[in-house]
Amino acid sequence: MKNFRRSKKALSPVVASIILIAVTVAVSIAVAAWMGALTVGFMGSSSITITNVQFAGTSGAADNTIVLSLKNTGTKSVTVSQVKVNNALKTFNATTLDAGATAGMLISAVGWANGYPYKVDLIDSSGQAVGAYQATAPS
Repeated sequence: MKNFRRSKKALSPVVASIILIAVTVAVSIAVAAWMGALTVGFMGSSSITITNVQFAGTSGAADNTIVLSLKNTGTKSVTVSQVKVNNALKTFNATTLDAGATAGMLISAVGWANGYPYKVDLIDSSGQAVGAYQATAPS
């Protein structure tokens, strides 16, 4: 009878515990990756790309403008609520872009001058920066 018990092969408790822990960790990583992908899909993203900048008017004039060409490269609709040029709030025509849509935007009373750089920041209604571009006024 003693020989019968000694010849029986089985996993030791230590090896069995290590295998169970490894399987648990692998399954938890797979579930976390799956839930992360679902969360990003439900939330969507807001992003506007400025595809072109034109400086209109006369250099140094207080009433000259900047004309932007915009494209919504995010996955949800975006409403631009603020525009800053070199960190100063500017007057602009309100713009809402659906995902994938393009539009033009006119920024008034910029007062740009030839040869100077201008950074344009677009901010949505939640206060998040959704687009930025830097261009130098033509000389």
